[in-house]
Amino acid sequence: MLRWARAWRLPHGGLGPPSSSFSRVPVAPSSSGSREGADPRPLPLSYSLLDGEAALPAIVFLHGLLGSKTNFKSIAKALAQQTGRRVLTVDARNHGDSPHSPDMSYEAMSQDLQGLLPQLGLVPCVLVGHSMGGKTAMLLSLQRPELVERLVAVDISPVETTSTSNFEAYMAAMRAIDIPDEVPRSCARKLADGQLSSVVQTPIGHGRAEVPAH
Repeated sequence: MLRWARAWRLPHGGLGPPSSSFSRVPVAPSSSGSREGADPRPLPLSYSLLDGEAALPAIVFLHGLLGSKTNFKSIAKALAQQTGRRVLTVDARNHGDSPHSPDMSYEAMSQDLQGLLPQLGLVPCVLVGHSMGGKTAMLLSLQRPELVERLVAVDISPVETTSTSNFEAYMAAMRAIDIPDEVPRSCARKLADGQLSSVVQTPIGHGRAEVPAH
């Protein structure tokens, strides 16, 4: 289950000097081979945009490490209907239908959004990020506060924490899943659930079973 969510309303004119907690948002070094000091090259991200009232700030969802924009399909439709706002769900680079790149740094993911959000006319927006998406959202808010009207970080902290999860064990367990091709999706979920049960204590179909962002 989602452990906690926190929202910040950004002050007019931006965040000002970053606080000690926000300054710890980690930025992984780029592995793209670009020259030092150069901004990462933005990628054309895959997205789904639900129409709404242009006068209201749009809601933008950023998924976690093992997620995609489809994670928010149901809640995006519900929010669009109930609030009348535009709702954007985005595949991060190397996820879903978005292009792949050897550079998977938070800096690169922030740059992708810095290009996409103004292009779609969705700024300033309410930025909702889960896990890895929350880290990306916090970095984007620091770098370009004028693009963000409100920030919601879900299941992730803006300060340094020690992970209590065994990331390597999760990845090894997922890679070891063996499901025949002819098995329907409903049965495949149950098979995967059983094969992961020794490592992931929360069943896939009940609450969250996502690996924390690193």
